[in-house]
Order: sequence, then structure tokens, then C-alpha cells
Amino acid sequence: MEGVIHRTVEVNGIKMHIAEKGEGPVVLFLHGFPELWYSWRHQILSLSSLGYRAVAPDLRGYGDTEAPPSIDSYTCFHIVGDLVALIDSLGVQQVFLVAHDWGALMGWYLCMFRPEKVKAYVCLSVPFIPRNPNVRTVDGLRAMYGEDYYISRFQKPGEMEAQMAEVGTEYVLKNLLTTRKTGPPTFPKGEYGTGFNPNMTDILPSWLTEEDLAYYVSKFEKTGFTGGLNYYRNINSNWELTTPWTRVQIKVPVKFIAGELDMVYTSLGIKEYIHGGGFKEDVPNLEQVIVQKGVAHFNNQEAAEDISNYIHDFINKF
Repeated sequence: MEGVIHRTVEVNGIKMHIAEKGEGPVVLFLHGFPELWYSWRHQILSLSSLGYRAVAPDLRGYGDTEAPPSIDSYTCFHIVGDLVALIDSLGVQQVFLVAHDWGALMGWYLCMFRPEKVKAYVCLSVPFIPRNPNVRTVDGLRAMYGEDYYISRFQKPGEMEAQMAEVGTEYVLKNLLTTRKTGPPTFPKGEYGTGFNPNMTDILPSWLTEEDLAYYVSKFEKTGFTGGLNYYRNINSNWELTTPWTRVQIKVPVKFIAGELDMVYTSLGIKEYIHGGGFKEDVPNLEQVIVQKGVAHFNNQEAAEDISNYIHDFINKF
């Protein structure tokens, strides 16, 4: 990662680690679970070489960014507050936003709360999910997918951390990052078991080197997984906090990209929403939807060059 500058910025009452490279319009990259700024290593190099300033933080609770201990410090308001303060600290009014997984969800909230901060949004994996005013989100997911659904299993403080500790940090990360299992992710009750990936092998895929895995492991061994899990534990709180934004439309220009084997894309009702008109209704400036053949959830790493090209093709227009 030659030429990548690492520094710490004060945002919203916490110290945030960012990695950045390049000069020009800012492209802000937001990672998901269980990831780090490092998930964007390929895109940072690619976009910085094309005349952009690529900036990738470790989000609150991850890596070298501070992790407040209380669960209620991880609401969408806290995370978006961090991002707005980060954008301001970069000395710019607007950024091109690129985000994946939980980063994508927080990206939608940023576009919802502070659309003037986002010039255009390249969203990976997780489409905009409109708020159902009648059912709290976790309650709805539990009713749809049951108690074994991963979000149901992540709710109780300390429980999933203990089960992850039994199998070890490296196992958890390898298991999650290499899964190609489609559909809603589930766990057997009462144990981590085989987790997300019942078919995990010792051989890493070509896009994830031993060095890559070792970097993730080194950071999560220090922090544990609680920071990342606390995002899940605020899903119902976010539902309550966003009551004023019920039936809101996202007006930012958007390009959406998902792998055809992505566990989110292949969950109940998601394809229908994305391709059936609902997504476009909620996000009227949705310009393009791309489904990548043979690609799974971590498409920014698995199909890195394609993702970099898709990002550049889109933001280059603005």
C-alpha cells in the first residue's frame, strides 16, 4: 500500500483512523462487517491514480478508530455524525460516496439526512431499505427468517462475542469473508458452529491472500467484534430514530452493484424490490443496477478491478 497516508482525525467526540491517497475530488469509502479501511485497498490505489483523493476510514468501533463502550453509541445518528465531521475535516463541501454492507446502510442514512454532502453514491450489496412504519425492523426480520437468522442471533450483548471467541478470530474472519452461501445467513442456535460458511476450506480464494487475512486478524484480535456487532444492536433504535423520514425518497444520483451470489441480494424479496420498480421509486435518481455474474458478497475485494472501473465510470460524469 505504498503512498497511502494514515492519520487520526477528531470527529464527533472520537478519534477516527483514516487511510488516504491522491489529490483531487474526494471519494469516501465506507466498509462493512467484519471489515476495515483495508477492504478498499484496491480501489484506493486505482482511484488515486485517476485523479481522485481516496479516503477510507475505519468506522466507529473498528480497527484503529475509537470504540465507545456503550451499545447506544452506535446509532445511525452517531455514525452519520462521524461522517459529516470527517467530510468537514477534509476541507470539502461534498464527496463521492462509495460504500458496502453496513457502510452502504450508513451511506443511505447520510444521503437521507445530509444529501448536500454527497455528489453521487456508488452503493455495493445493500439497497435502500424503506422504513416500514408498522413493524420494528428486527421484529420484522425475526418474523420472516426466525431466531437462527444472523441479525436475530447478534442482538444479545456478549453472546455472539463469546461464541466467536470459542472458534477464534481467524476462523470467524475466514469463515465470513470466503462464504459463497446464498440466501439469508443463519446460524445454528447456541454456538458459532460453521457460522456463515458451512463449506469453508483451508485454501483461500485468489482475491484474499494470507497477508490480507493476517491484517484483518491482527486488528480484530485487538478490538474484538463488539464494535461491529453493536451496529446490529441498534437496528431497532434506528427504526425509532428515523420515524420523521418515513416514506422519504433519496434524491442523490446512485449506481448500485451486487454480486449474483450475494447473501443480501439473494434474500427474500430483495431482487424483486431492486428490479421490480420499488427501488427506483424510493431512489428516483437510481441510474444503473449492475449484477455481477459469479460474484458473492465481498464484491469490492473479489471483483476489485471491475468495481474500481464501475466507480470511475459513474463519478467521472459529475
